[in-house]
Amino acid sequence: MAAVDNLPPSRQIIDEERVAARRKKMIAVGVPVVTAVLLVLIWQLGVKFFGVPTYIAPAPTDVVATFGDKFPILLTNFWPTFFESVLGFVVGNVSAVIIAVAFVHSRMIERAFFPIAVFINTIPILAIAPILVLILGPGLSAKVVIAALICFFPTLVNMVRGLQAVSPQALELARILSASKAEVFWKIRLPSSLPFLFSALKIAATTCVIGAIVGEWVGADVGLGALILDATFNFNSPLLYATVFMSSGLSVLLFAAVSIVERLVVRW
Repeated sequence: MAAVDNLPPSRQIIDEERVAARRKKMIAVGVPVVTAVLLVLIWQLGVKFFGVPTYIAPAPTDVVATFGDKFPILLTNFWPTFFESVLGFVVGNVSAVIIAVAFVHSRMIERAFFPIAVFINTIPILAIAPILVLILGPGLSAKVVIAALICFFPTLVNMVRGLQAVSPQALELARILSASKAEVFWKIRLPSSLPFLFSALKIAATTCVIGAIVGEWVGADVGLGALILDATFNFNSPLLYATVFMSSGLSVLLFAAVSIVERLVVRW
């Protein structure tokens, strides 16, 4: 203690800030973990205490046991949903970015096609999924398009807003320096839009999994969505819960991947 007291004031302040930052990090991680553990414990005790049948709500221990026993089946159905989600994520967001760039550079294109994008977004995904399956067939294409559609609109709106969120002073300076439209886009508009874009990508990282699963509900014999239906119709509640948790884990995995890329790209 005496050694700490003998430190220079600036060093003491730095050490105190490090301790405070470490404490905040521990709280940020510890609180969600403790909350999750408590909820699982309440779930376990509630199911056992009230004698809830397994086919209605299995105990967490039953879900964990099923996850271990059925892991090969879960993994076999995980990969189709994973590929459908990732492909839909890429197709939907790339399309949204390209169209957003066209909207920003042409008011006529925006007036013509933005209402159509809004209209398509208002159609429930459960309503449009059977139509796409009828048009594209029950293969991979329909699932990818459904996942892409559910990602498309949030990215389009955020990207347009980000590309337009440029200060007039910066645009005036670019005009004075005789910057071309390409230079304004790459050096001014695109960097300003990245925070908006990654905010939308985080949303899309979770919703693309929903789109893929909805597509599998409509027409598929493999994938997590098909496994959810199979477990539901057979009243295999532990397998149903295990599949749902694996679907959630896929969403968390994609969300974490986008967050890592954001930290590497958006450094400011």
